[in-house]
Amino acid sequence: MVASAILPDLATQVLVPAAAVVGIAFAVVQWVLVSKVKLTTEERRGEGSSAAGKNGGVSEYLIEEEEGLNEHNVVAKCSDIQSAISEGATSFLFTEYKYVGLFMGIFAILIFLFLGSVEGFSTKSQPCHYSKGRMCKPALANAIFSTVAFGLGAVTSLVSGFLGMKIATYANARTTLEARKGVGKAFITAFRSGAVMGFLLAASGLVVLYIAINLFGIYYGDDWEGLFEAITGYGLGGSSMALFGRVGGGIYTKAADVGADLVGKVERNIPEDDPRNPAVIADNVGDNVGDIAGMGSDLFGSYAESSCAALVVASISSFGINHEFTPMLYPLLISSVGIIACLITTLFATDFFEIKAVDEIEPALKKQLIISTAVMTVGIALVSWLGLPYSFTIFNFGAQKTVYNWQLFLCVAVGLWAGLIIGFVTEYYTSNAYSPVQDVADSCRTGAATNVIFGLALGYKSVIIPIFAIAFSIFLSFSLAAMYGVAVAALGMLSTIATGLAIDAYGPISDNAGGIAEMAGMSHRIRERTDALDAAGNTTAAIGKGFAIGSAALVSLALFGAFVSRAAISTVDVLTPKVFIGLIVGAMLPYWFSAMTMKSVGSAALKMVEEVRRQFNTIPGLMEGTTKPDYATCVKISTDASIKEMIPPGALVMLTPLIVGIFFGVETLSGLLAGALVSGVQIAISASNTGGAWDNAKKYIEAGASEHARTLGPKGSDCHKAAVIGDTIGDPLKDTSGPSLNILIKLMAVESLVFAPFFATHGGILFKWL
Repeated sequence: MVASAILPDLATQVLVPAAAVVGIAFAVVQWVLVSKVKLTTEERRGEGSSAAGKNGGVSEYLIEEEEGLNEHNVVAKCSDIQSAISEGATSFLFTEYKYVGLFMGIFAILIFLFLGSVEGFSTKSQPCHYSKGRMCKPALANAIFSTVAFGLGAVTSLVSGFLGMKIATYANARTTLEARKGVGKAFITAFRSGAVMGFLLAASGLVVLYIAINLFGIYYGDDWEGLFEAITGYGLGGSSMALFGRVGGGIYTKAADVGADLVGKVERNIPEDDPRNPAVIADNVGDNVGDIAGMGSDLFGSYAESSCAALVVASISSFGINHEFTPMLYPLLISSVGIIACLITTLFATDFFEIKAVDEIEPALKKQLIISTAVMTVGIALVSWLGLPYSFTIFNFGAQKTVYNWQLFLCVAVGLWAGLIIGFVTEYYTSNAYSPVQDVADSCRTGAATNVIFGLALGYKSVIIPIFAIAFSIFLSFSLAAMYGVAVAALGMLSTIATGLAIDAYGPISDNAGGIAEMAGMSHRIRERTDALDAAGNTTAAIGKGFAIGSAALVSLALFGAFVSRAAISTVDVLTPKVFIGLIVGAMLPYWFSAMTMKSVGSAALKMVEEVRRQFNTIPGLMEGTTKPDYATCVKISTDASIKEMIPPGALVMLTPLIVGIFFGVETLSGLLAGALVSGVQIAISASNTGGAWDNAKKYIEAGASEHARTLGPKGSDCHKAAVIGDTIGDPLKDTSGPSLNILIKLMAVESLVFAPFFATHGGILFKWL
């Protein structure tokens, strides 16, 4: 008699979609609360009469008098700026999706042709790959369903990014207006908007995957091996879309940012987000298409791939062989509990505690990470106890390894806590509250060169602890539960994705809010509040990237294990020349990819700088503020550059596994994946943290909050100019190359897994000839 899980299958069938529905409902509630902040003067008047009671006797009119601003003008200006940012972002994403859609269509055809040709497009059942002696569905079915899953993943990723951008552009001006009532109100508006995106993405990713498994199951029936192999297409679709979103959005945002900073701050000595700067709208649009839409697609891709990696390994373990539905869906149960844990955590930031001062912002965001991790640990313990039998076997490179439910709990928990450690180490190296960033700021005394040297050193040093955390997670989870342990450790790291994304999206929303305050001509005090929100957002964005990179390392290793098993490779021997050439070329790929993306940002920024200079030199009255700049031309430069430049890096990542698998075979491909994983993770962490540190060193000098910071400032001083140059160099590192690299290592691994049947059958053409 096989031990079974306590939780009945029917309960699992209800629990997973119910958690997704709760997540979506919570996102809608948060959105309704954000929308109560009105953006038209008429609506605000209706609100004004009741505001006196709500604000403890402080009416809107007292605030207006205190700020010395005309209510109508300010609201109208905020509304206009918000519309311009929203239109720019929507128009860019539609253009991007048009080109990416074409690329995806071609790639979907390749998936169908390659996988269908494994058995010569035969419609007859074939012997199963793992369960010898049993018959499985034909390779043609795998080709069709993998292609459908690929499409589902791509569309879900696209919608996640697009909705995130829409929510962010809806909330930015509302955050600005709430900043007049105090920093607490502005924080809640920005954080709630981030939560809308976080919960929508986590819930939609879960529900689409759940529906796909059930619908595909109607055809596959008892053939769970074939069913979950086809489901891996979902992860491939999600990550392919994310790659283009990340690279395209990253090039867009940084071209505008570098152009606006170099000419505006360094040459013309005008503040950041000054309405006289022609690149200012493009810069604010960039925050939404790069940091919001790109990050949303990226984390969705990680979630989809870690789920797929775990499901593939589970389908050839005792769960799949004995058709145990509840243990089989253990990865989805973790994600379901994650949504509930994040929901409880979010209430701590928005309802249980109120922020009253600027220095409470960063601790509040940090508490979100700690609370979600603590609550989730209890959730994982419950799911592991109820959703798994006491003992079971896990596929381990050809053998079955006996594993206990408490061991799987430890695997998920180690991933979850390693994520928290990576988050805190990232915060230590990128927040200006600690000595590393303050040292970088101090190095600006002697100019930009020493700033760059200190910043690079900080980035390299910041790799050490995260790599030890990842290494420990891999060692423990693999020792306990083989590759399935590594896959669920990655899921553990991503289980609090809703909170992670809320914190991450909060940053760009606050950044935009500050930009709108500057452009609308609001008082210095309002700008100080939005700057404080933005500085905390910068650190949390770096923490988000740390999570994304750490989980990418675990996900790609789990996918690598699944690929090696599917391609029937018994051992990956580094000493064989076939494997070693793959290893050394794979380690080079992140450098090639980074070179392409950095150069793209550089050449786009060059055009932007020239255009901004041209406008300052040729438009009369621009510097005096009597004439409006031509924002549209700058938006067009960023759009055209990013669309043109995102295709080559994307093609490099997506075509390399195909070329290597077809011409050199699965052993060389396994070396390639290992090399790309090992070098990609290091570069990604150092690039993201270097850029984040330079950005916050500049903000440290600008804020002048401590005695030390005041000796380096004020804005416009030589120290500040050196810091701006460092920040400008760091921009493409932290927002284009760094975050895109984690997609490179995941995408190549999941693509190799999807095409593994074809590579194992027809791959290695060159070595067959030799």
